[in-house]
Amino acid sequence: MARSATVTRKTGETDITVTLDLDGTGACDISTGVGFFDHMLSALGRHSLCDLTVHATGDTWVDDHHTVEDVGIVLGQALAQALGDKSGITRFSDVTVPMDEALVLAAIDVSGRGELYWDVPIAAQKVGTFDTELGHEFFQGFARDAGITLHVREIAGENAHHILECAFKAVARAIRAAVEIDPRVHGVPSTKGSL
Repeated sequence: MARSATVTRKTGETDITVTLDLDGTGACDISTGVGFFDHMLSALGRHSLCDLTVHATGDTWVDDHHTVEDVGIVLGQALAQALGDKSGITRFSDVTVPMDEALVLAAIDVSGRGELYWDVPIAAQKVGTFDTELGHEFFQGFARDAGITLHVREIAGENAHHILECAFKAVARAIRAAVEIDPRVHGVPSTKGSL
């Protein structure tokens, strides 16, 4: 059974379509109108080994906030749909990823309870024109709508670009491990029988 989904969301602020294939090779087709964010989403797809297509237009003349947050929401919805009833998945994962001086830990529980726990202090307010606080906004929408518990913690870091990229790569690797099918798991990996 294919573990993929396409989700479209259109509001007065954004128009977004996301296609996600959990069993891909990391192929990406990303276009959001926000250059640094495109770079981060490409890293997310590549390192999760999920095929990811994101086409978004938004009111970037206001700022990038609505586009970044809403892509997180739609990507979260796509992940939830692609997982289906979550039968056979590994469910839990934690990964620590280095990038030069930056070191970030990401831990995931595909719990059905969408929560983000973000401890990623970044001194700089911008990477180019990208507001660094939007990393939190993206992952908050993503975790909530995906129904995952997501912890992201900066262990070390100075360069804002490195820290954010490290966070996206760490989450990508954690997604890859958590959604992987474990041949020893029969049904849903929960004593409750559902997630």
